Formats: sequence, C-alpha cells, structure tokens
Amino acid sequence: MNAWSAEEFEARLRAIGEKRYHHLHPFNERMHSGDLSEGEFRGWVRNRFYYQMNLPKKDAFILTKLPGREDRRRWIQRIIDHDGRTGDEGGMEKWVRLGAAVGLTREELYDVDTVLPGVRFAVDAYVDFCREKPWLEAVASALTELFAPDLLSRRITDVRQHYPWVASEGLEYFRARLTQQPKDIAHLLELVLDNAKTRDQQDACARALEFKCDVLWSLLDAVQLAYRKSS
Repeated sequence: MNAWSAEEFEARLRAIGEKRYHHLHPFNERMHSGDLSEGEFRGWVRNRFYYQMNLPKKDAFILTKLPGREDRRRWIQRIIDHDGRTGDEGGMEKWVRLGAAVGLTREELYDVDTVLPGVRFAVDAYVDFCREKPWLEAVASALTELFAPDLLSRRITDVRQHYPWVASEGLEYFRARLTQQPKDIAHLLELVLDNAKTRDQQDACARALEFKCDVLWSLLDAVQLAYRKSS
C-alpha cells in the first residue's frame, strides 16, 4: 500500500484520539460534570501519580534511542519538566501539591505498594513498550498529547467549579502543562510525520497511539471499579 501523505497521516492519527482518547471515559465525564465523590477524586489523584512517576522513565528510554543529537537535546526537556531541577519545581512535585490539596500525604503518593493492580499493569506495560519498541513507535505512543490541552483547560475550570474543596494551588500541574505541551506536541508531530515514510511505519505508529489510548483508558477502568462502590 502507498504511504499516506503527511496531511492524511496526521488526520488519521487525530481521528484515533477523537474516538479513543480517555476524555470519553465515563470516569472523566463524571469528573467534569461534578459527579465524583471526594473518595473517587482522591483515588484518581493517588493512582494517577504512579503514571506521573513513570513518565520520566519512559522518556529516558526513548531518549537513549533517538538517532539525532538535536532531537535528544529537545527530548531531554521532558524529563526536566517532570523531575524538575534545583530551583525549578517539576511536574511530579506539582502533583504532590495536588495530592496535598485532596488530603494525601507525600508518603501515600510514593507508596507504590498501594497502587491499584490494574493501574500498575497498565503503566508498567507502557514503560515496557517504550523500552522495547523502536524509537519511532515509542514516540508515536506519546501522541495522546495532541488531545490533552483541551482536556486540561476543562479540568482547571471544572474542578474549580465542581470541587471547591480542592485548593486552587493544587491545580498548578495542569496550568504548567498548558504552557509546556505546545512545544512537546510540535516535536512529536515533527518526529512522527517526518520519519514515518512507509505505510508500514505509519500503521505501526497508529497502532502505538491506539495502545497508549488503551493504557489511559485501562487506568481509569481500574480507578472507577475500585472507588465507585466504596465512595
């Protein structure tokens, strides 16, 4: 089969997110309509942190495989954005502040033994994917970021409206990502669209994006199952 044009390929990738990104998950829909109990919201924050903890690890695996020096120099900023550095609070520390805003301690967030098994399985599968797959497919799996800015904007607005018990400073993670993601998205699209030249490569990238959508969906499945009955 002939390769898609860059425009056709990008449209195909965006269509995957429109149908499969976790903004459509019932848990997210309930979050944004104000239907979550405090226990459900807190359970999401606690378990999602396991995903946040592992983002720098998956990015480090990708970093080691990127073929170009300039791309490695740009990609490493992702690790800094999450881990932070001296004098610059990173995303994980901002998530700790979100945890505090919903009543979770740092120790509770970092206690990996209490992560829901379904969440652990999904996140570990994502890290393994990025470690084992060719760099192009690993990069393509991160294209879920294409669909994140709208969700993040809604989250800031809807949490402030529906969950006033969550302190505003706890939402700084989402505000920061709104400024960081445009450059990340631009780099992702550049890498994937410029390097997926054959139809086989494009199909592999599409499957990688579908897999990542499944990871995010499975994470919410686990949280929804565990906390709705007990909330």
